Amino acid sequence: MLRQRLEQKLLQKLSPQQIQLMKLLQVPAIAMEQRIKQEIEENPALEDQAEEEEKDFDDEFSEDSEENEFEENYEDDFSLDDYIDGDETPEYKLSANNRSRDDEDKQVPFVSHTTFYDGLEEQLHMRRLSESDRIIGEFIIGNLDENGYLKRDAASLVNDMAFTQNIIVREEDVKAMIKLIQKFEPAGVAAFDLRECLMLQLDRIQVESVPLSNAKLIIDKMFNEFTKKHYEKIKKKFVLTDEELKDALDVILALNPNPDLHLLMPQRAASTYFPILPS
Repeated sequence: MLRQRLEQKLLQKLSPQQIQLMKLLQVPAIAMEQRIKQEIEENPALEDQAEEEEKDFDDEFSEDSEENEFEENYEDDFSLDDYIDGDETPEYKLSANNRSRDDEDKQVPFVSHTTFYDGLEEQLHMRRLSESDRIIGEFIIGNLDENGYLKRDAASLVNDMAFTQNIIVREEDVKAMIKLIQKFEPAGVAAFDLRECLMLQLDRIQVESVPLSNAKLIIDKMFNEFTKKHYEKIKKKFVLTDEELKDALDVILALNPNPDLHLLMPQRAASTYFPILPS
């Protein structure tokens, strides 16, 4: 009984060139060199590449030698000193004056730029600290982000110093150095978030007043309501009039939410980031 079946087979066939290449790879080096010479003698169309490269190199070297010899002879025959005599050249021919008496003498001043991190490290080195505290302080400053905030807590910094620099420090020492750096200029630096940044700046204000006290209460106790413009809740919580609320918010909006821009752009206050207050 006849049966029909459908089968798939995967076959790999080598071309004659591949078979010849495999045979050549198995030939020893000496036999390979003799085989190449034999092929060159039998086939006049083939050329020895090594002999051609050596010939080209010899030709190029000979051309460079001729150029070097020509340049040496040229330098011996001609000298620029023979045609220039500095003693006989008048001074007025060597200078130019294109200015009038009315022109102003304008010079571009040289500006030495100090970065935000350089300023903090300079303040750190002005303090009398132990070598361990100085290393901790420099590590904290190096971990501040582009806005001057410290996004890693003390425990994370301890682990980072242990793994990256092989330095073992105590968490209490790191916290103490963070408190110290938070006293540096600009105010609000090394804060963990915006609320702490604003509180650090409010604590720097020396003159006590009712608007300042209300501003501290708003940021400390009702920061979320402040950012969401829930002014009625704030007034009800602290029993404030519209005028008292406005005075307190004016104090807050005069603060700088980005400590690193304090020296470059002091006019950028919190009013740039928070909503306009109700009139």
